[in-house]
Amino acid sequence: MKIFCIGRNYADHAAEMGSNVPKQPMVFMKPPTALLINDKPFYYPDFSNEIHYEAEIVLRICKNGKHVKPEFAHTYYDAIGLGIDFTARDLQRKCKEKGHPWEIAKGFDNSAPISKFWPLDDFEDLTSIQFSLQKNEVVVQKGDTAHLIFDYSDLICHISKFFKIQHGDLIFTGTPAGVGPVLKGDKLVGKIGDREVLHCEIR
Repeated sequence: MKIFCIGRNYADHAAEMGSNVPKQPMVFMKPPTALLINDKPFYYPDFSNEIHYEAEIVLRICKNGKHVKPEFAHTYYDAIGLGIDFTARDLQRKCKEKGHPWEIAKGFDNSAPISKFWPLDDFEDLTSIQFSLQKNEVVVQKGDTAHLIFDYSDLICHISKFFKIQHGDLIFTGTPAGVGPVLKGDKLVGKIGDREVLHCEIR
C-alpha cells in the first residue's frame, strides 16, 4: 500500500506558504507506518517543535493501473475519506534551505491520521466536497474540492505515469489555507460537510 500526497493543490494554500501555483501536481509519499487510524491520539515527536496540521480529502484507489487515461481515471477510486498531513515544519524548512529531500518532515510515524472511508454514492457532488478542520472547537480550515488546482482525474493520471497505482493505495489530494501548529492537549475534529469523521487528540 502506497500513500501519495499532493503539495500546493489549492491556490490559497500556495499563497499562504509564499509559493507559486504549480504547473503540474507536486507528488510526495508517506510510508504505511505514517497512518494513524481509529481516532488514536497523536504523540508529539521529540525531533520537532513545530508540527502543523493540514486537512485533506483522501481518495482510495480500487484497482491497479499504469498510464491511466483521463476518460477512465474516475473508475480508479471507489471511496473518499478525510486525512491530516502532519508536517514537521521546522525540519521541512531546514531541509529546503539545504536543498535536501524532506521526507523526514512529512513521512514520520503516525503523521497521517485518517478517517473511515465512504462509498462514492454517499456524496451528492464529487466535484464539490466541502470539508473542515476544528482545533479546540474553533474552525481553522475550510475547503471545497471544487477549488482544487488539479482534480482527482488529473492526479490519478499524473501519478500513474510514474508509479503503478494499486488497489488500496491512498491519495491525499492537498490542503486549503489555514494550516497551523498543534500543541499537546489540542483536540482536532475533521468534518466532511456537517458530518464529524475524524478526531485526533495531541498528547
